[in-house]
Amino acid sequence: MTVLFSNLRCIGYVFAFCLSGVVLGLAANFASLFLPNINHDFTIFSLVVPSTTIFIFLLLLQFAQPIVEVTVHFILAVLWLTMGAWTLDFIGYVQCYGLAGQLRPTKNGTMSAETYCYEMKVIEALSWALFVMFALFFLIMITLTTRAVALGRVYAWREHTSQLGWFGQWPAYPTEAVYPRGPPYGYGPHPGTYGITAGGNYVQQVPGHSVVIQPGVNGAPAMITQVPGVVSPA
Repeated sequence: MTVLFSNLRCIGYVFAFCLSGVVLGLAANFASLFLPNINHDFTIFSLVVPSTTIFIFLLLLQFAQPIVEVTVHFILAVLWLTMGAWTLDFIGYVQCYGLAGQLRPTKNGTMSAETYCYEMKVIEALSWALFVMFALFFLIMITLTTRAVALGRVYAWREHTSQLGWFGQWPAYPTEAVYPRGPPYGYGPHPGTYGITAGGNYVQQVPGHSVVIQPGVNGAPAMITQVPGVVSPA
């Protein structure tokens, strides 16, 4: 496990989880004040987005794979972008201090228009912040995973996310079941020898030899041979 990436990922997710909780609390307060007849659509949506975010975070504890997380990040980024744009459409560029002393109707009476304005501004700010966070999560996850694939981790999209390396670090040692297992203990490479994985098979390199891999024809398996000395690319 790459500790640095795992810690940074955990910090980022906890921060996003807390911000979503704040938005959910404010939305729940609006629901108690306005539903079912006032600001119905926006209030319902403001409850759904943070609730979905928190629920998905709990699912990621079980299904933490890059392919899953990239999909989740994209969906959540779109939801929070919509949330921020809708909140901006509702409150606009109103200066909240100018609403001091004014009242806003609720289902059971009235509330301070200034308080309502400030709470909407908080929801707007957190929505934009969460959109930016999930967009960054999306880009970082794609970058790290494609980098791991380029470094030889061909199954990186299906491995556990903790196996990814942070920028400037190598991915963790492949221990996932999606990788073909090498020779059993006692029959593996000895000190001073090297091996490669090709076509799903582990090939131990003989000392003083070069491993030559020739692509198969018409989908046939690659041909792997070992020749003495050093073979230079053609």
